Amino acid sequence: MKTINLNERIIFALDVPNPDEAKQWVRKLDGDIKFFKVGLELFLAGWWDMVDFIIDRGNKVMLDLKFFDIPETVHLAIQQVKDRGVTFATIHGNDAIIKAALSDRGNVKVLAVTVLTSFDESDMRQMGLTGSVEELVLIRSRKALGLGCDGVVSSALEAKPLRDGLGSNFLVVTPGIRPESSAPGEDDQKRIATARKAIINGADHVVIGRPIRTSEDPIGTIKKFQDEIAQGLANR
Repeated sequence: MKTINLNERIIFALDVPNPDEAKQWVRKLDGDIKFFKVGLELFLAGWWDMVDFIIDRGNKVMLDLKFFDIPETVHLAIQQVKDRGVTFATIHGNDAIIKAALSDRGNVKVLAVTVLTSFDESDMRQMGLTGSVEELVLIRSRKALGLGCDGVVSSALEAKPLRDGLGSNFLVVTPGIRPESSAPGEDDQKRIATARKAIINGADHVVIGRPIRTSEDPIGTIKKFQDEIAQGLANR
């Protein structure tokens, strides 16, 4: 089992439209959470100043830009990331793109995005893909890990098949996390699970944003998620 502090198991998704709001969340939460995700929206709003602010406070950053372009462009993009103190960077792509990203990544851990948690098998059919989401995640993960990626991003539903099929010597980062008390309803993420289930299935980190941001007691909600994670680790 990897040694990961409980306050780094949750990666808080800073999916907000401006740096000032994001900084307020970092200041509010980084006594309890030490890992933050910066995605496209916030990065375009705040650029490197936002990333530097998080890191300068002693936190880690997952830069979730999902690089996907011609190999040389992806290689050059990773060059922009590698000396900035970023812990995780995400990529998409075929063999050539992945190799380009990995060729000189420095200390950045590169995670391959498998299938977005907003996708299900009906979306796959519309794109002309056959098979199941689980099969596609396994195929993409096997290729990415074989080429040298440090880990993958997948839903909790695929975490167990990944561990069963590919072992434990890589990172699994899982978005689409919802509270155990949440009721079914409309959600833009389709392949969702609880933090406890994700950890039991083999996830190393869970990405959580909305359930904490919209909570009347964000710190209390974090504590509940951390309790779920601790229970999951105890029940692996």
